[in-house]
Amino acid sequence: MAERSFKEEVKSLHLGDGDEFAGEGILAITKALLQAGVSYVGGYQGAPISHLMDVLSDANEILEGLGVHFESSASEATAAAMLAASVNYPLRGAVTFKSTVGTNVASDALANLASGGVTGGAMIIVGEDYGEGSSIMQERSHAFAMKSQIWLLDPKPNLPTIVDMVEKGFELSEVSNTPVMLEVRIRACHVYGRFRTKDNVRPSFTLRDAMENPRRDVNRIVLPPASYLHEKEKIDKRWPAAVKFIQDNGLNEMTEGDLSSIGIVMQGGMYNTAMRALELNGLADAFGASRVPLYVLNVTYPLVDAEFIRFCEGKKAILIVEEGQPEFIEQAVHTMLRRADIQTKVHGKDILPMAGEYTGGVMKEGFGKFVALYEPASAVTGGAPPEGDNRRKAAMAALDGKVHGRPPSFCTGCPERPIFTALKLVERELGPHHVSCDIGCHLFSILPPFNIGATTMGYGLGGAGAAAFNTVSDKRVISVMGDGGFWHNGLASSVGNAVFNKSDNVILIVDNGYSAATGGQDILSSHHASPTRSTQNAIEKAVRGVGVEWARTITHTYDLKTMKDTLKEALTTPEKGPKVIVAQSECMLNKQRRVKPQVNQAIRDGKRVVRERFGVDADTCTGDHSCIRLSGCPSLTIAPNPDPLRKDPVTQVINSCVGCGLCGEVSHAAVLCPSFYRASIINNPTPKDRRRHGIRQAVIGFFQRRLARRSHAYA
Repeated sequence: MAERSFKEEVKSLHLGDGDEFAGEGILAITKALLQAGVSYVGGYQGAPISHLMDVLSDANEILEGLGVHFESSASEATAAAMLAASVNYPLRGAVTFKSTVGTNVASDALANLASGGVTGGAMIIVGEDYGEGSSIMQERSHAFAMKSQIWLLDPKPNLPTIVDMVEKGFELSEVSNTPVMLEVRIRACHVYGRFRTKDNVRPSFTLRDAMENPRRDVNRIVLPPASYLHEKEKIDKRWPAAVKFIQDNGLNEMTEGDLSSIGIVMQGGMYNTAMRALELNGLADAFGASRVPLYVLNVTYPLVDAEFIRFCEGKKAILIVEEGQPEFIEQAVHTMLRRADIQTKVHGKDILPMAGEYTGGVMKEGFGKFVALYEPASAVTGGAPPEGDNRRKAAMAALDGKVHGRPPSFCTGCPERPIFTALKLVERELGPHHVSCDIGCHLFSILPPFNIGATTMGYGLGGAGAAAFNTVSDKRVISVMGDGGFWHNGLASSVGNAVFNKSDNVILIVDNGYSAATGGQDILSSHHASPTRSTQNAIEKAVRGVGVEWARTITHTYDLKTMKDTLKEALTTPEKGPKVIVAQSECMLNKQRRVKPQVNQAIRDGKRVVRERFGVDADTCTGDHSCIRLSGCPSLTIAPNPDPLRKDPVTQVINSCVGCGLCGEVSHAAVLCPSFYRASIINNPTPKDRRRHGIRQAVIGFFQRRLARRSHAYA
């Protein structure tokens, strides 16, 4: 069950020649793949490209109708290896995953693919997760392209250019026998626009054709002596062929302007923000007409020397807009201009920041400084921000110290929250332990209120991150991974490694039923049946299959006592070998997406529906707040104490509560707090429900009136 359905949107994939497509970038990429005659598509989900996998999954019937095979790959390495089908056959294939972490995982397959080269077009669509909205280390795809000599496309964030780069990218791959990487930034994934569509193309050479007429070319396999020739072929044949195609087809774009003594070179993905920054500096209009000559690199690797020389000739200086570091493009431009004895001054990271996202404000200031250096008469403010730009700083200053920072945390009702609550309670008895974390929602445990976890090394590598601590000690190390990470890499790299090396530590596998952190996609152990995938494969069965003997599965993580006792047993049992705990409960977000429509429909149909909510009796609450400190649920907050003789605020449950019950469980485990109560909200009550409610109200009213009379008498 993915984060959202694209069943309605994928209908636009049927559009034919001359029709107009209107929609989002990811859907446009899918349409472009079909127009390009792709034969197979695979990939692994991850922001900002997760929705592409969801769209492809929802469009599977359309793909099958065109003879296109789609697979949800086990990992990015699996996806990249899938492109092997294009090595010997004229099959166009595309895979997609998140960069740079996904590219890290896939790098072995990508290096082999780029070394031997391809016959059919091979495209890697990477979601470039860089900048303020990113959740990963700040690195770039560019280094991978340079390392393996994979051509890197970075299209302008508008749909006609993105679609054209997909189609031209396959042609570039085929003409140069080299895989192509299409870098799609966050904004490009979600940009909306229009373009004129073409008919979808059924592959002329199919996967069945390849299977029934197998081919092989030993020179494309990375073994000596062929492997020594691959590098020479890259330089002598593939690179020149790629450069010629880029030039002949005008993949990069140049525009003139009246400030001809200077110029700006930019990555294509920076175009929209750069144009807005130029407009705010009075150097461009709202329709993209710039006074400063522009060279837009829709292909950022390989760079075309002849185009750079032509753009720079006669100019005093150019500014290179290259987001991220190191400054690969800037360094290359220095080299090519010096070799050609072109003395144009090259600016880049000396004016724009070395690292960090190039937002509109950053570029606006940088462009102002650059123009002021060489065309001072045309610089509106010399790079100084106008008075209006200080409003944000003034607002932040006004809020300073008055609004508390809120670290990211688990969703309301998340089944992972009680796992770490239990671990905190165990630490009260056994003391703190070294905890090796992993990628996924559970990584929020490193932040308040849990403050658990020391390191994270990669998806499925939680157990491997604890491998060095496999030594004799009074304490055991705890490692954590999710079910997504377990199937991605953890079964072999963490659990298998622990078995092989006779680790005596504890591995905690959080099984919430989906690859939840990437949008709720199904995986091998998903608890619900899937019509197109094999699910319901138990994690405990898998770990026992590689040799784990001590394994426990907890099917309800909200049972705090069981969760706590199992953790304590794993940390204290005399039994040797790795201890694996599988903690199961469905991701609450996915559960609510599934259950809420069913509940709403039942209510509309007049059926009796009971929903549970929790609350706090303000008269009983002591103000201890252990419920908040040991769970941190967003539905828990504080409220003024109704008792004028008590100053401590009381706990309050707000309406976002989903009735998971953890707050009450935590309070009982911590201080035996009696202030929590559970309320049942009944829609479409039966006559029996109404009679029961009437009796309860009468009894409660009787005691309330008696209490009021006594209070009045004492007053």
